[in-house]
This record gives sequence, C-alpha cells and structure tokens, in this order.
Amino acid sequence: MNIKKTLGEKIKRVRRQRGLTQEQLAEMIDIAPKNLSKIEVGSCFVTAETLEKLLVALDVTTEELFANDHIKEPKELLSDIYTQLESIKNN
Repeated sequence: MNIKKTLGEKIKRVRRQRGLTQEQLAEMIDIAPKNLSKIEVGSCFVTAETLEKLLVALDVTTEELFANDHIKEPKELLSDIYTQLESIKNN
C-alpha cells in the first residue's frame, strides 16, 4: 500500500465532493496549486501544518481522512471495471 498515494486520492475525492478546484483549495490552505497536485497524486507527502489546514478547509476529521474506505467514487470504480473487462476481452 502506498500511503502517500492513498491519502492523496482521498484528499482529491473529498475536495471534489466539496465542489472545490485544486486552485481554490490550495488558496484556502496557503500552498501552491502545483504542490496540492503533487499531494493528490502521491508524489509528495503532506506536512503536518498542511494536514491541519486541509482538515479545517475540507471540514473532515483525521479519522475520516485516514479511514480505510473506498478511495474512488462509484463512477470511477465502474469505469475501472469496464476498462479491465475491455482489456481482458481484447487479450
């Protein structure tokens, strides 16, 4: 399990659920949008200070953010399933 990637995907999902763009959230937590992008794709880990700001901006608890639940939304899961099925069909 890649913790950076998992946490980044969760932050991205919650951000989208809140109707925020990367630019909007980055401004709220006082970081550059490119840094938020790196966090969301898992190439950079969030600092403790940024994590605290994310919790407030996204209105989530630490437990909710680190909960081991589905990272992807149902539409994304279905898309992944169809992609895998198509790949199997073509091979």
